[in-house]
Amino acid sequence: MAILSEYEEQDHKKPSSSSVAKPFNASLDPSDPLGFLEKVFEFVARESDLFKSDSLVRDVNAVLRMVKDKLEGEERKKKEAEKKAAERKAAPAPAPAPAPAPVKKEEIVQVKEEVVEDKGAQSKPEEEAKGPRAPNNLNGLDMDTYSWGQSLQEVNIYVPVPPGTKSRFIVCEIKKKHLKVGLKGQPPVIDAELFNSVKVDDCFWSLEDQKTVSILLTKQDHMEWWKYLVKGEPEIDTQKVEPESSKLGDLDPETRSTVEKMMFDQRQKQMGLPTSDEMQKQDLLKKFMAEHPEMDFSRAKIN
Repeated sequence: MAILSEYEEQDHKKPSSSSVAKPFNASLDPSDPLGFLEKVFEFVARESDLFKSDSLVRDVNAVLRMVKDKLEGEERKKKEAEKKAAERKAAPAPAPAPAPAPVKKEEIVQVKEEVVEDKGAQSKPEEEAKGPRAPNNLNGLDMDTYSWGQSLQEVNIYVPVPPGTKSRFIVCEIKKKHLKVGLKGQPPVIDAELFNSVKVDDCFWSLEDQKTVSILLTKQDHMEWWKYLVKGEPEIDTQKVEPESSKLGDLDPETRSTVEKMMFDQRQKQMGLPTSDEMQKQDLLKKFMAEHPEMDFSRAKIN
């Protein structure tokens, strides 16, 4: 597991010469961002052993991917907020409620009797009556202490922490089928078994703006939508998951074909129509019936 975090502050003990922070001075020219990155990498190569690592390219690609996903997530949230603001602005003002009519004594008695009769039915827990929840705009769920979203390849988790939190106070343990996240000396925010396996070497976490722990999990199975993040969490309705069509072109042909088939079957089920597999079976049956006209299918029960 790779950990991405900033050097927040020095320990009380005197650091060794190899751990002393090195000053870096450079100016960013917006017209030449790659030139600035080249200076950064040259500085890192001189002052650290990063470029001696066998996993250098993979680690750098993972950082770039995580930054890109973060920016795209912020842009989606911004557009969603602008859309909701526009809807609230366009909504007409509610009409004033009419004055309530006086309630008769007989009506009060009748209502009390109905409440007593229905008391047993209302005692059923609300959770039992609820089915799978609709996913949020990131295809996950917004929980009380964290939120998560997903694509077919990855899962992103966002855990708020007190402003000013240092990275060395974060506890983040990522295992193949278990996740633990929290602050040292406090009960963990998440400490449970994951919905499915992840590739531990391709999972990362970082502390953003000293107020949010951002975690990226790479799924072992790229063909499955997670119904929940960890055991004990409410399930989402995967039939309502909305994959980003704009990213289908980034997939290899086999994966893209599978994703498009899943999206088609999802739409068919929502409309009460047969899926691609069911349509294929119907076509085979029709072909068989056409090739064997001597057989009587009038009394056949076909599911």
